[in-house]
Amino acid sequence: MPSSEDSVRAQPRKVIVIGAGFAGLTAARELEGAGIDVTIYEARDRIGGRAWTHERLGGHALEMGATWVHWMQPFVWTEITRYAQEIYPSPDIEKAYWVSNGTVFEGTEHDLDEALTVLQDKIFEGSREFFPYPHDPLWVMRDESASTQLQERFLKADTGSVLDCLRNGEYSQEQIDLADSYWSAAYQGPTATASPLMAKHWASLSDHRSSLMDEQTLRFKLVKGMRGLYTAIAGDLRTEIKLNAPVQRIEHGADGARVTLADGTTDSADAVVVTVPIGALRHVDFAPALPDLQQEVVREGSNSIGFKIWIKVEGHHSIIAGAPGCHPISLMRSEKFLDDENATILVGFGSDHSAIDLEDVASAQLAVDVWRPDLKVIDCGGHDWVADMWSGQTWATLKSGQFFHGWSLFHESETRLRFAGADYASGWNGVVVDGAIEMGIKTARGLINEFRSA
Repeated sequence: MPSSEDSVRAQPRKVIVIGAGFAGLTAARELEGAGIDVTIYEARDRIGGRAWTHERLGGHALEMGATWVHWMQPFVWTEITRYAQEIYPSPDIEKAYWVSNGTVFEGTEHDLDEALTVLQDKIFEGSREFFPYPHDPLWVMRDESASTQLQERFLKADTGSVLDCLRNGEYSQEQIDLADSYWSAAYQGPTATASPLMAKHWASLSDHRSSLMDEQTLRFKLVKGMRGLYTAIAGDLRTEIKLNAPVQRIEHGADGARVTLADGTTDSADAVVVTVPIGALRHVDFAPALPDLQQEVVREGSNSIGFKIWIKVEGHHSIIAGAPGCHPISLMRSEKFLDDENATILVGFGSDHSAIDLEDVASAQLAVDVWRPDLKVIDCGGHDWVADMWSGQTWATLKSGQFFHGWSLFHESETRLRFAGADYASGWNGVVVDGAIEMGIKTARGLINEFRSA
């Protein structure tokens, strides 16, 4: 008797994957493993998407996008294991600085962590009730046994600002500014529009502990960089990845799809998997048009209008620094010590990509001067993901109201159009590559099962 796997292979199925980031690569690998023909179209001249290991600041391999990984991120850790990748920690920090009302405070990293933990505990309130199953984040809204009161509190937690809970008179301006520093960097955008529910969800994915959340998102990196992992996945594919091949139009129906590239060529398949970030979907024409609710999310965009910058300074400096979102850089820390150059490479994050010139030393110097005017910037660089038409944002963080009414809207389809990518993930939504891999696998398996039952 033929197996279900054989039944798929007996039908000449084909899927078009748009985008060669982690979601597209893992989806393609999964589909090929089931005997499905895959064609990948990538708009850029490289693979990796918003994960991009690139030589900068004197030939050093630096991550322009996604950087940190962890063994508690289940999907990426599976890939790290599969491809025998190794990790190493970011350096320990000796001095910490934070700013409030023009005053620079100084202490140890432990001092900073202690001061933040009190605030994070308040911001995380409700995370255990709201997310008993962190990788099924809307579970309480479907659970018939959940009280109406709990569901109403869940929805309310998706309104207002992530810092609203600190503005009750119990916390000083210094404390509010400290929290603003952290979350301006984490949300990659203004805290005033950041959904409080997303912070609580991140907490649930980190055992409701701020220390573990920091470890998962800022501590461990790949020895060979993200490039070592995404090239390894690509190396397992049989299909050719067509680079410099932006897709302009997608026609989709119940039985298949057809794409039109920028050069006018077309291609047809039984389904199409779109891994384009929400911020770039406006550059693709869909026929029929996306449902009104999805279009509303695309028009509104995410909260991710910030940046990541690499800065080289003279001397050896083991520091971490924070400043509220009104400053160009909200979070900065030492990442690499260059003994042969007597220099340090710092990484910085800010909430507004227009507040700094990523390639201008003078602009970076002004940002660093907020904490340490004595530090001399000698080089800097980064990639403006918000200005990049193929991303339109950095990692996907959510505006107020978008946790319940945003990313999950792209999970449903009445045609053979599917969305995959970190922006649409149920687990680590947006912030790390774990979510991209999750959606690549889920989306591919959904199509495989659909083909088998047809």
